[in-house]
Amino acid sequence: MAEMSGMPGMPSLSCEAPALFKAACPDCRAYFELSAGALRLAIGASHRTTFYSFTCPECGAAVRKPAGDRIVELLTGGGVRTLRLHSTV
Repeated sequence: MAEMSGMPGMPSLSCEAPALFKAACPDCRAYFELSAGALRLAIGASHRTTFYSFTCPECGAAVRKPAGDRIVELLTGGGVRTLRLHSTV
């Protein structure tokens, strides 16, 4: 987080840079950075049903990758939209 100091006696303003996430496309093998708005996170009942997805900005492929606990923590903390999947019994 970056801080901008104001005038003496005035409170300082803090500016938070938007989160960027490094990603790679398994189809075209391009590497790029994506904003939180370009990613989606789905949290399922198990590690097998928890994943994140995005569209490759280079080739347009729909990409879906597994998300472990650390990835879930980073993405949710960075403002990625999250969908919680519920199992039907």
